[in-house]
Amino acid sequence: MPQSIWMTVLFAFIISVALGPLFIGLLRRRHLGQQIRDDGPAHHLKKAGTPTAGGVLFLLAAAVALLVRGFYTSLLGMALLLTLGNALIGWLDDYAKISRGRSLGLKARNKIAGQALVTAIFTGLLYFSGHYDPVVTVPFSGFAINLGWFYPVFIFIIIMATTNAVNLSDGIDGLAGGTAIITLLAFLYIALESGHADLALFCAALVGGVFGFLIYNLHPARIFMGDVGSLGLGGALAAAAILTKAELSLVIIGGIYVLEALSVILQVISFQLTGRRLLLMAPLHHHLELKGWSEWQVVTALWGLTFIFALAGLLEWLL
Repeated sequence: MPQSIWMTVLFAFIISVALGPLFIGLLRRRHLGQQIRDDGPAHHLKKAGTPTAGGVLFLLAAAVALLVRGFYTSLLGMALLLTLGNALIGWLDDYAKISRGRSLGLKARNKIAGQALVTAIFTGLLYFSGHYDPVVTVPFSGFAINLGWFYPVFIFIIIMATTNAVNLSDGIDGLAGGTAIITLLAFLYIALESGHADLALFCAALVGGVFGFLIYNLHPARIFMGDVGSLGLGGALAAAAILTKAELSLVIIGGIYVLEALSVILQVISFQLTGRRLLLMAPLHHHLELKGWSEWQVVTALWGLTFIFALAGLLEWLL
C-alpha cells in the first residue's frame, strides 16, 4: 500500500503540473482575476487580476488520480463529498467576487446555509453507512467523551472552523498550499496507522495535486487557489480528522490555522472593547508582513511552524 500511496502522489502531481499552464491560460482568457481587498497590505494591490479559482486545478488532479487508482469505499466517497461540497460553495463565492468586480462574495448566511446542507448530508451518510461514532478521544490522555446527540453539532463546528481557518490562511503566495500539504501528510500517516488505506489515498491524491499547484502559486504567484481551493482543502482536512476519529488532533496538527483564526478573533475583540488593535493587521501573516518580513520569509516561517505542530500532533502515533 505505501507504494500505491506514493504513486498516487506522483500521478496527481504530474496532472497538476501538466495542466497548470493550460488552466492559467484559460483563466486569463476568461478574465477570471483576483479582486484584492482595499484594506489589505498596500503592496498586495499589484496582485489584482492574477488568475484565481486555481483550487479547481488540484482538486481535478486529485480526483483523476483517485479515479485511476480504482479504489472506492464509502469513507472515500464521504471524504470527497465534504471536500467537493465545500469547494462548490467556494467556487460560487469566487464567481460572485469576479462577476461583481469586488472582494466580497457570497453573503455569510448563504455560505453557512450551504455548509450546513453539506454537513447534514455528510453526517447522514456517516450514520447510515455504519461509521457514525459519537465518541471523541482527547489526545495524549486516553480519555474519551461520548457526545451523544451533540456529535452532529460537533461535526458542523469542525467543518465550519476548519474551512474558515484555512480560508484565512490563504492571503500570501504559497502559504495555504504549503501548510495544507504538511497537515495532509500528517493525516495520511494517521490514516495508515488506523487502518484506513482509502483515506490515506485520499490524502495522498490531494498532497500530489496541491504540490503541483504550488509550483505556480509560489511568490510571485501566477495563480491563486481562491475560495474553491481553500474551502475545499478545509473540507478535506475536516473529513480526514472526522473519518479517522482524530477530531481533536486536528486542533494540534492544524495549529497554524488555529493561530490564524485566533489572530482575527482577538483583533476584533480587542478593537471592539478597547478601540486598540493587538496586531498591525490580522490575520497573523499580514502582521508579519507589516513588521517588515518578506512574503517568502513569512511563508517559510509558517511552513516550519506547521511542521512543528504536525509533529506534535503525531507524537501519540509515533511513540
